Amino acid sequence: MNVPRLVVAAPASGHGKTTVATGLMAALAARGLAVSGHKAGPDYIDPGYHALATGRPARNLDPVLCGADTIAPLFAHGAAGADIAVVEGVMGLFDGRGTTAEGSTAHIAQLLGAPVVLVVDASAQGRSVAASVLGFKTYDPDVWLTGVILNRVGSDRHEQILRDALAGIGMPVLGALRRDDGVAVPSRHLGLVPAAEREGAARHAVDRLAALITEAVDLDAVVALARTAGPLSATPWDPASVIMTLLLPGQQQSHDHDRGPGGATGSGGARAAEGTGSSLRKGRAVAGEGAGSGTGRPVVAVAGGAAFTFCYTETVELLTAAGADVVTVDPLRDAELPAGTGALVLGGGFPEVHASDLSANEPLRADVARLARSGAPVVAECAGLLYLARELDGLPMCGVLDATARMTPRLTLGYRDAVAAGSSVLTQAGTAVRGHEFHRTTVVPGNPAAPAWTFGGRKEGFVQGGVHASYLHLHWAGYPGLARRLVAAA
Repeated sequence: MNVPRLVVAAPASGHGKTTVATGLMAALAARGLAVSGHKAGPDYIDPGYHALATGRPARNLDPVLCGADTIAPLFAHGAAGADIAVVEGVMGLFDGRGTTAEGSTAHIAQLLGAPVVLVVDASAQGRSVAASVLGFKTYDPDVWLTGVILNRVGSDRHEQILRDALAGIGMPVLGALRRDDGVAVPSRHLGLVPAAEREGAARHAVDRLAALITEAVDLDAVVALARTAGPLSATPWDPASVIMTLLLPGQQQSHDHDRGPGGATGSGGARAAEGTGSSLRKGRAVAGEGAGSGTGRPVVAVAGGAAFTFCYTETVELLTAAGADVVTVDPLRDAELPAGTGALVLGGGFPEVHASDLSANEPLRADVARLARSGAPVVAECAGLLYLARELDGLPMCGVLDATARMTPRLTLGYRDAVAAGSSVLTQAGTAVRGHEFHRTTVVPGNPAAPAWTFGGRKEGFVQGGVHASYLHLHWAGYPGLARRLVAAA
């Protein structure tokens, strides 16, 4: 494929990548271009603003969670039909996992063969900006740093000093944004407030960013730069083909799509899904079972709404490809699960912010508990784990797990190499995965329960009946067998 594309990077976090990337997406879309937005790394929040700006599904690109060989195909899948693609980087340009470049913005730019635009907070510097940018340009010759957008510029004179300095090293300046607190997006304990929680205010903020970028950035130069990216020799990732490959006899152990990053077996569970799923269905009666969706396909409810905004787009695509009818349920507003629900996926989000309203929705809490007691698959990540607990910050939750959850001042953040502690609706025992933790809460178990994972010398999460609950976020495009196993059990 040959989609014009560029990567928006920065020397470090806080320079304005999200402001510039989202504004570029919105400004280019306002010109009538079909824009594909992507986010480097595991972040769920920024892609929500990208989706508002582009009108297309949010997409993440994370070599750590999905494997480097999956990034170009995932990009090609997400950018299909687009006129231009904008990839927002993560942290500083060369910041990867630990001491390596793995998962860095530079790594992703190289995998995509994409030019890089560096966003620089110039609020506290003058000519020194050239030394900084020159360092980034020469640090890795394989990274194609082709232009700069200056942010938080103080005045016309300040801008001219910066432009003259960068001209001295031959670095094009694509635009200069003045200091403007009016376009700031509110944040809290885990970063920006998700777009889904702000509705009209988020739309207004994106429109303001589009206007700001249109005025301050040379969009023609940006498009021309994106067009310098050559053809990408990658077959677009296709969830249906991936799932079909899992079902081919003799292919499960050899096909790359069935393995996680670094060659870890990410779908050992998928190989057992046929038998395990069938046995899980036997002997349990679920309210509405048999009715399904009227199509003969199992109904998988996926939590959404303001409290549950953390779900990768590919998760839903894989569940659908695996044979499910996927229906969104909003735990803040819906009084019951969708008719015929055979499985429930509770992703991440901010239940701690909405704990009072989640607790007040007693009918849905009771329905979730009934589904879990039936033995149906219930998979929960982070926020979902808190929702299944007995209580969160003293407020009653679903009571599926004998555990209490509460907010803490401590941030838990980072990639994890984990191994399934036992067999469950999601994995077979011993399945190796790479996931990500990101929370400021803690869960205290009551009665001992079987753990979901082991990593870092400790056991984590809960497995009981059809419930698999953990703090660990997984990107299912790296482990498509998870979707196949879950749907087979629904």
